Amino acid sequence: MASVLTEPPRATSRGGGGGGPGRSPHHFRRALVLMLMTLVAPGSAQLVAGNKRVGRVALRVWIGLWATALVLFGLGLVFDAFVFWLLSSPPVLGTLRVVLMALAVGWALLLVDAWRLGEPLTLHRKQRLAMVGINGVLCFGVAGSLLFASHVVGVQRDLVSTMFADGTTVGAHDGRYNVLLLGGDSGADRWGMRPDSISVASIDAETGETVLFGLPRNMLDFPFPEGSVMHEQFPDGYDCGPECELNSLATWAADHESLFEGYADPGVEATKEGVEGITGLEINYYAMVNLQGFEKLVDAVGGVELTVRDRIPIGGIGAPVTGYVEPGTRTLDGFETLWFARSRVAADDYSRMARQKCVMNAMLHQLSPRTVVMNFEKIAEAGEALITTDIPQGDVDRFMRLALQARSQPVRTVSFVPPMISTGDPDIDKIHAAVQKAVDPPEKSQDDGARQADPAPAPTSPKDTGTTGGSLGNLRDGYGANQAEDLSSAC
Repeated sequence: MASVLTEPPRATSRGGGGGGPGRSPHHFRRALVLMLMTLVAPGSAQLVAGNKRVGRVALRVWIGLWATALVLFGLGLVFDAFVFWLLSSPPVLGTLRVVLMALAVGWALLLVDAWRLGEPLTLHRKQRLAMVGINGVLCFGVAGSLLFASHVVGVQRDLVSTMFADGTTVGAHDGRYNVLLLGGDSGADRWGMRPDSISVASIDAETGETVLFGLPRNMLDFPFPEGSVMHEQFPDGYDCGPECELNSLATWAADHESLFEGYADPGVEATKEGVEGITGLEINYYAMVNLQGFEKLVDAVGGVELTVRDRIPIGGIGAPVTGYVEPGTRTLDGFETLWFARSRVAADDYSRMARQKCVMNAMLHQLSPRTVVMNFEKIAEAGEALITTDIPQGDVDRFMRLALQARSQPVRTVSFVPPMISTGDPDIDKIHAAVQKAVDPPEKSQDDGARQADPAPAPTSPKDTGTTGGSLGNLRDGYGANQAEDLSSAC
């Protein structure tokens, strides 16, 4: 092989035909072998038939990259958190992007040099054309793949840097991370408006087991944690009248912004304090979901499969009904999924809360790693417009790991709605007891029943009685929003 690759060229014939001196199959095989060597081990062709110094440097780099990859792979097998840290660290991702770009350029140059070392002028015309084609395919294939990988890494880096804050991490409370989930309409000028939906995701810090707590946005007369800003203003609870609903806290805080000095978003902080008072949970972080961005996210992953139990109107409430999401089990696109989650025609807030949790559960279990990788750029683009959060970059790897763990487990849910809880006069002690029962480890809660029995109807406020279309019946029969349950059987 060495003699084949290092044999000096023979004199070429002056004619344009093939088969003359210097145009033997030997030269074609030599040129082909040199390029294949560069494809498998960059620098090996130069070490055998070209600039040995360049070949040695390239081979050392190649071996070093393989050694690094093997070490990282081994660490990832032992410490999965290490992998998630690599995928969520902007400095690491920035370095990897530069390395991939340099590797793409360097490998392409080595392939071109391998083609030169193959002495194309000694080949028959058809052989030269073949070698040019092979070299072009290899250059564009190798360099293009690496540059695309570099682009994906850059998108990931920008997503992490843009979406997540630079703040300090907050440890788990009693072994759980509690994340406040808020939903609202799109537009930068709308985040100060009242949130459309309010939930808390309580996540076990070890197993990823998740419980979703749904809070009616029209809940009245609830306390705040002692020492909080809102407790100083309302020591006896948020009982300032029928307009003082849970989702009005954001507006109240925006009107009293001076009280929230040092907080990035007064509306979120006030809502967080209200939710802490209602549930008894300490909130670690919040995530505010832009509903229009959510529509783009669903489209980016190819839709979500959902079971629609009732005909859901599209539009209404101040606008004409323009269509319906029809009953059945099928894949909904972003537009249909958005209206499935937010439609209020012929339904109340409680049935809508149940549908929203069905969507969250479906997204959690249907977004496979393969789907994310194949649609990563679209997901990242939608994600930047989808979520505003105070989760710091230092905790992103932790939540990535917990999200993967949560996919293999059913999501339980508790919604504090009638008849379990009166939204006009809520029993806070009862809510706290229900929360503690739901977040108990599964091995402890199985014996005393993970699912709550339907409680006796609680007194309702005037707002509670305004249901239409049998929506509370749908809650019991279809969505089970008034008890802790496995959502996978409900939608």
